[in-house]
Amino acid sequence: MRQRWTIPLLRTERQFSRFVLVCVSVGFLALIGSAVAAGWTVLRAQDHARWVEHTYEVEQRVSSLRVLVERLEVSRRGYLLSHQPISKRTFLETVAEEPELIAEIRRLTADNPVQQTNIGLVERLVTRQFRLQSASMVLADRDPAAAIAAFTHDTSLGLTRDLRLTTNAMRMEENRLLVLRIAAQRQTVRNLFAILTGFGVLAIAVAAFSIVVLRRYTGSLVQARNAERTLAAELEDRVRARTYELSRANDEIQRFAYIVSHDLRSPLVNVMGFTGELEAAARPLAALVDRVEAEAPHLIDPEAAIAAREDLPESIGFIRTSTQKMDRLINAILRLSREGRRVISPEPIDLAVLIETIVATLQHRLDELGATVEIARPMPELVADRLAVEQMLSNVIENASKYLQPGRPGRIVVSARANRDRVAIDVADNGRGIDPRDHDRIFDLFRRSGQQDQPGEGIGLAHVRALAYRLGGLIDCRSALGEGATFTLALPAQPVASQG
Repeated sequence: MRQRWTIPLLRTERQFSRFVLVCVSVGFLALIGSAVAAGWTVLRAQDHARWVEHTYEVEQRVSSLRVLVERLEVSRRGYLLSHQPISKRTFLETVAEEPELIAEIRRLTADNPVQQTNIGLVERLVTRQFRLQSASMVLADRDPAAAIAAFTHDTSLGLTRDLRLTTNAMRMEENRLLVLRIAAQRQTVRNLFAILTGFGVLAIAVAAFSIVVLRRYTGSLVQARNAERTLAAELEDRVRARTYELSRANDEIQRFAYIVSHDLRSPLVNVMGFTGELEAAARPLAALVDRVEAEAPHLIDPEAAIAAREDLPESIGFIRTSTQKMDRLINAILRLSREGRRVISPEPIDLAVLIETIVATLQHRLDELGATVEIARPMPELVADRLAVEQMLSNVIENASKYLQPGRPGRIVVSARANRDRVAIDVADNGRGIDPRDHDRIFDLFRRSGQQDQPGEGIGLAHVRALAYRLGGLIDCRSALGEGATFTLALPAQPVASQG
């Protein structure tokens, strides 16, 4: 019965979710459209405001021009009547200001053909007026009476009147444009208010609908969150229990390795002791064979002589070599067991300084091989167990120096980078490389890859991986034959809680 009713309910929830998604999407699209329209309207309003300011500016310049025209005529008349220097100085200063003001008006009205025609007429009238006024001023300096007589018959009054009419026409044109632009500005403001009103109504509608939807799903979310917390608590308990079991298993493995190593060492010591005795006994036996062969050659069997001189020392050498290798393996297992029991002590590590120290210890071997190590700076901060990090990097860098490509100068580059809450340390070389099929097996205990022409038992990388796991990190390899290898050691930037 439960399964029969669950499927239709799920379908209803899905349909309702799609409906909510569509409605919310439409609402937000409408809000975005309203915002864009409001922005465009505001820009239009600003544009109209600029044109209104432009109109006021043109009117101001035209009024200033009219004032200059009047000032020229007044200063000329004052000089003709009183012949005072101040009137002449005022006339000359006004003449200097007039061309600049006319050029400014022409620039401001460049988009208006009517005003361009008017300003052209003003320029011609001003030129004629300036010629007439200049001649009158020069004549006044030579013969004031003649200048006054000429003044009563010249056309300056007509030019001044024409300039007044022209400037009035320009002001009327600007007033006409001002009326149009103010009307457009007001209409834009009304449009803006309408859009903002619609925007507000739409925002209220979307907000109301969103509140309804949120209230509809709040209960479900709370239930889902409570269920998630319960599951998280259960998962945490399981992880804690599993971690405890793994820790116990790891302790058992370490104890087993320690016990086995000790148990293996006892017969190995016996074998090594008896091998020494056999080697000591073989020397007088070989001497006896040499003596008998010299004194009574007919008593010596050739096979017995070969056995005493060659076979027996060779067999003893094989046994000694095997026991020495077995001794190294047992020591390595004991070292791994001791490392597994060592207490981890995190501390801030300067990676660049640590790597420099490691390279210094290997420098003599590097010089013999003609290899160089480059340390890429800067390096991120790392808090971890210094001894463990030093052992891991020493092993990887030493491996890189051991497996160089013959005929190619060795080059090892050590770099580090921060990746979120981890630090990745790369050790890249240009050596012989590793077959991609062996990228995983080289981290297994007693497993090696490629030509075995270098000393080692296949424990180093296994030790590195064990230490990396214990610090909460990982190590992997990227390589191809003949193209070098890059080992990446990824460690937490800060110590994790599981370290112990």
